[in-house]
Formats: sequence, structure tokens, C-alpha cells
Amino acid sequence: MFLDVWGLGNRGMFRTIRDLILRPGYMIRDYLQGMQMAYFPPFKMFFLLTALSIFVQTGMNIKRQDRSQIVYEEIMQDMHQLLQENTQKNEEENTQKTLNQGQQDSNDPTNGIYVWMMKHVSIVMIVLLLLFSGPLYLFFHKSPAYPDIKYSEFFVTMVYITNMLDIYSIVLNFFCLNFVAEICIYVLAIIPLKQLSGYSYWLTIFKTLMAFLVFFVAYLALIILISVVVGMIYF
Repeated sequence: MFLDVWGLGNRGMFRTIRDLILRPGYMIRDYLQGMQMAYFPPFKMFFLLTALSIFVQTGMNIKRQDRSQIVYEEIMQDMHQLLQENTQKNEEENTQKTLNQGQQDSNDPTNGIYVWMMKHVSIVMIVLLLLFSGPLYLFFHKSPAYPDIKYSEFFVTMVYITNMLDIYSIVLNFFCLNFVAEICIYVLAIIPLKQLSGYSYWLTIFKTLMAFLVFFVAYLALIILISVVVGMIYF
């Protein structure tokens, strides 16, 4: 019953996983051009895979390794550094001491931001996909294989590509091959974009890198803005 409610009881999920692994770009084009009934819905699949990825990251792997603490320390270090630069407060010694001891101050605003992000990781990822879809759409919307793609369709494309990457990432992270998973994300993302657009691999890589550069600038500006606002509120 539970499987049927979530659509896992039909063959659409397994066909979608198979095609995302073997022919991701062509499968996405088929979905956008009218074959919605043949494949599992992209957003429902996104939330299911995100939940499964969190389980794997927080201990459901062969080493029972919880990587959330490692990610927490990295985020805390970056957030503290940005807050210090924008608030002109010299708290480097206290911050470093807290990070080294692995303590979590409940009154620390960066701790609250991290907790919120972990509780709403799907929302955070959707927002990042929206941001990244914009630059990519500018570089790929006039592609030879799909010259009339709309932005909404391209956003669906990015969700499906994220689903594909999650499938590989979940498998690799289950075996604690985290470094390999990070490399695969950058390499495998090129394949569906190349298949969907019809560009050569080199041109696809170039356009993706240019889009990522635009996205990185926008993302950095957003992080600085959030840091400034948090600094104004708490300091």
C-alpha cells in the first residue's frame, strides 16, 4: 500500500532509474516531449532520493559513518569567517576554540542557520537548482537538438539530472566512496546536458563551466548578503 501511494509499486520508477543511468539526456527529452506517463515524476523522485541520501550520509552505510558532523564543521567555519569579516568583530580565537572542541552553541546564529538548512535540505536544494537553472538556460536554450526548450522545462531537466546524480551518489556513499562520488558529480552531469542539447562534449563542458561561473558569483553574493543580515541582527 505504501509503495503504491508513492508510486513505487509500478514499473515507472525502475524504468526511470534505468534510463537515467543509461540514457539520461534522451530520457529527459522524451519526458518533456510528452512521455510523462512512462516515467516517474521528477519532483516526487527528487524528495524520495533526497531523504534516502540523508539516511546514507548520516550513518546508513557500510561503515556507519556520520558525515553530517564533518559537513557541519565546514559550514560553521565558512559562516564564522564571513560573519567576522562583515561585522568587523574579532572573535577568531573563540570561534576557533569552539570549532576545535566540536561544541555547538545553541545561541550561535550560524548554528541556527545550519540546523534550519538540515531540516529543510530539500528546499535549499530546490532554491540552488533554481539559481543554477538560470545561467544554464541562458547557455543551452538555443541548442540544436532542443532549440525551443522553455525555462520551466529546463528546471525539470535540472531536477532529473539531480536525481541521476543522487542515484550514483547514494550508491557510492553507501560504500563510503565519498571522494569518488564528488568527482562523479562533475563528470556525469555533462552527459545528460550533451545528450539533451546535441552539442559536442567540449562545447557542452565550456557552456557548463561558463554557467557555473555565473552561478558561483550569484551564490557568493547571496551568502554574503545572508551573512550581513545575520551579522546586523546578532551583533
